[in-house]
Amino acid sequence: MEKITDKIAALPADSNYFSLEFFPPKTAMGFSNLRDRLDRMARALRPLFVNVTWGAGGSTATKSLELAEICQRELNLTTCLHLTCTNMSRKLIDRALEDAKALGIRNILALRGDPPRAAEYQDPNEDPEDAIDEDFIWAIDLVRYIKKTHGDYFCIGVAAYPEGHADESHPLGQSLEHDLPYLVDKTLAGADFLMTQLFFDTEAYDKFERTLRDHPSGAFKTIPIIPGLMPIQSYGMIKRTTKLSHAQIPDAVMGRLDAVRKDDEKVKNVGVDILSEIVERVKEIKSRTSSPRGFHFYTLNLEKAVSFILERTHLIPPGTPDGDEAIVDDVTANIPRLQVNGSASQEHLSQHTDKSRRQSNVGSDHRNRVIVSGRSASHPEYEATQAEASLPAEPINTRANTLAISEGEGVLGREATWDDFPNGRWGDARSPAYGEIDGYGPSLHVTRAQAISLWGHPTKAEDISAIFVRHLKGELKAIPWSEEEFNEETGTITDELLRLNSKGWWTVASQPAVNGLPSSDPTFGWGPQQGFVFQKAFVEFFLPSAEWKVLLEKLQNSEVQNTVCFYAANAAGDFVSSDMTGGLSGEAKQPSTNAVTWGVFPGKEILTPTIIEEVSFRAWSEEAFGIFHEWAQVYGKGSESEKLLEQVRADTWLVNIIHHDYVDKDGLWSLLLN
Repeated sequence: MEKITDKIAALPADSNYFSLEFFPPKTAMGFSNLRDRLDRMARALRPLFVNVTWGAGGSTATKSLELAEICQRELNLTTCLHLTCTNMSRKLIDRALEDAKALGIRNILALRGDPPRAAEYQDPNEDPEDAIDEDFIWAIDLVRYIKKTHGDYFCIGVAAYPEGHADESHPLGQSLEHDLPYLVDKTLAGADFLMTQLFFDTEAYDKFERTLRDHPSGAFKTIPIIPGLMPIQSYGMIKRTTKLSHAQIPDAVMGRLDAVRKDDEKVKNVGVDILSEIVERVKEIKSRTSSPRGFHFYTLNLEKAVSFILERTHLIPPGTPDGDEAIVDDVTANIPRLQVNGSASQEHLSQHTDKSRRQSNVGSDHRNRVIVSGRSASHPEYEATQAEASLPAEPINTRANTLAISEGEGVLGREATWDDFPNGRWGDARSPAYGEIDGYGPSLHVTRAQAISLWGHPTKAEDISAIFVRHLKGELKAIPWSEEEFNEETGTITDELLRLNSKGWWTVASQPAVNGLPSSDPTFGWGPQQGFVFQKAFVEFFLPSAEWKVLLEKLQNSEVQNTVCFYAANAAGDFVSSDMTGGLSGEAKQPSTNAVTWGVFPGKEILTPTIIEEVSFRAWSEEAFGIFHEWAQVYGKGSESEKLLEQVRADTWLVNIIHHDYVDKDGLWSLLLN
């Protein structure tokens, strides 16, 4: 039940420390696997504390508290719970704080969350206690409320932005100078430490820390300022992250990543180099003040890259003597001098006889010996007493070995870091890192004003079709389900996608078939050199319920069943798949897993970065229909656009169809368009 500031104050002035951040996984399997990963990272890395994220509007409240309980109670990690305040009821905020208190959590990162949208979310018929509290507009409102209701019980952190905060999709008006007055007020309201947004520009961070430390208000003179850093897990992920966060990547850094962008393994290795260099530079910047130097890592629920960075930059704290070992009864303290295979082994014995801790499993010689009881061993070469047999072996599950596992070494390391190359919602649903990078659930990632500017005021289904068509043609930079730009690969099937969208089948994901192209191919290539890549064609789209019934009959045709798999769901939670309706074998079976992208490379196992399966599709479909609802809320209750979007949401299915014949590049499109 320690406060973060107390733990920092107890450190030597010239020491380093770090913290790690995790988000609640979207699937039960991911949650279970994160528990094991957290245990391993806690033993190997020993962070000063860990952060657990909180979804905007309380969207992950239950899961966040479950994860916080694992960290605080089960793993005995000092835990900092994120808490947002906008678009939430006071009742939910009070419950979160009381639950944190009950769990022994004494640290809160007070955040605003999404821009306030009470008028859009408010239900006039709901219980007044559950109504959104419009008094919470900024993070400072939450800081003041926590101080008012809980006094000094909680250690409160607030967010800071080295390059300035931006609500818009572009950084116009984004500046540190603009933020400073608000940050001063937020800090003086009761903040105990600052934690920054991720950054890659160390010069911007240098300016930021100098500005704060020298500020005439004195608000930042001694307060801990903890820089936030994100290990680079993949090229696409870091591009998307920096776009959402508005963090600038210096040209020299981006050039190093661009040079290896097609090979995820090289991207991650270069990323470790880049982050290690940033850590060392920030150490120099922070050496100007005589206080412990802290670093916060946004892990994205992955362990390998951050473990390498922490080891390379010497941030992992040294262990205390015997600190990794479990205390046991001293059964070996009085063992007489032991003869092993006829030779004296006092040196071997001495390392254990003065300890009251067991390191690992019982040791054994290369020759088996008989264990005797009730007497001493007559022939030490062939016999051992019970006490001698319990002599601890050299440690196996040591901290050093655990760190090696977290870094992916050996068989155990490969098993532990099997999901080291996440692919968002197309990754393996068993991974703790599965899903969106922020872990925050459905969101438009744009403001209300931007949404209206981008998508206007649709009043009929044809207006929605036009939005999707314009996006495919490059006339719109985003749709509600994606703010990504189309790549060259999508360009090879743009004509087919335009035909689908023009008839009201709105596509949100797709890929063409690829049969054994070199991994160096400029359009489809990825991974190490001298490899070959493959893809099954698939497409995911919304379509009206009546048209889904017709398409379902076609997909169940005996001529088609052997070449396709499909998953389909609606907003009401109804679900159907080819596994349930017969699938490839003609008989219902257990949910299948479909690798739709794979690569074969020299000296490596087959890599499968893109997977489609029932559990991941179900998780995504809930979010996809949630985004429909978020879009509708932009226009206000009762408006023509809100009515249309809610009606469409209720009468639409989301369908994903995979065509297994990757040799026939036109097979999927002929099936859907003919």
